[in-house]
Amino acid sequence: MVLAQGLPLAILGRGQAVQTAAEQTQRRYVALTFDDGPRRKTTQPLLDGLAQRGVPATFFLIGLKVEGNEDLVLRMVQEGHQVGIHAQNHEMLTTPGAIYSEVEALRDILSGLLGTSDFMVRPPYGKTTSEVRSQLGAPIILWSVDPEDWADTNTDRQTAHIVSQVKDGDIILLHDVYPSSVDTALRVVDALLGQGFCFVTVEELFALRGIQPQPGETYRRLPPQ
Repeated sequence: MVLAQGLPLAILGRGQAVQTAAEQTQRRYVALTFDDGPRRKTTQPLLDGLAQRGVPATFFLIGLKVEGNEDLVLRMVQEGHQVGIHAQNHEMLTTPGAIYSEVEALRDILSGLLGTSDFMVRPPYGKTTSEVRSQLGAPIILWSVDPEDWADTNTDRQTAHIVSQVKDGDIILLHDVYPSSVDTALRVVDALLGQGFCFVTVEELFALRGIQPQPGETYRRLPPQ
C-alpha cells in the first residue's frame, strides 16, 4: 500500500520517527544491505538488533546457505526486510550459463519458499557482462558505500568509514556472515538514526524516488529527487 504522498505505508509504521509529509521529503534515506547469508550465528542476532531498532534491511542471499535456514528467510520477510538474489554458489555472473546455475537455481528455491519470483539481483563481486545483463530479467543492485568489512574485524574503522561517507540515497554494503560486521551494522544504525537518517529497503528507496527499477539496469545509489 502506498500513501498519497508517495511513501510506502511500511516505512511510516516502523520504529523510526514518523514525521509530517513536509518533514519526510527533507529526510535522508539510505538502504542497508547484506551479502552472503543467511548464517544462523550472525544473521539471527542481526535480525534481533534490527527488530529492536525498527530498521529494515535488504539481504542478498546465497542459495547454498538458505538450506537449513529457511526460517531466517521467512523471518526476514515477515519483519519487513527485502530478500534478493546473490547467487546459488557465489560464482561470478559473467557467462549466460551462470544465469541458470546461479540466479535461476536460487530464484526457484526462494519462489518455493516465499511464493514470489520477483527478486532483485546483486552479482557476486559486482561483476557481470553486457550479455548477462541483457538476459538477467531483473534489476542489478550494486552499492555506493563499502567499508570492505571482509578485510578485517575492525568495527571502529568500518563504522567510521560508513558514517563519514554516507549520503542521502546511498546503498551500504555489508556481509551478515561476520560477527564484526553485525556489530558494525548496529553501530552504524544507531549513529545514523541519531543524525536523522531513515533506513529503508532498496525497493522502498526506489519508491521514495519515484523510480521504477528496470531489468538489466545497474544501480549503485539513488540520488535525491
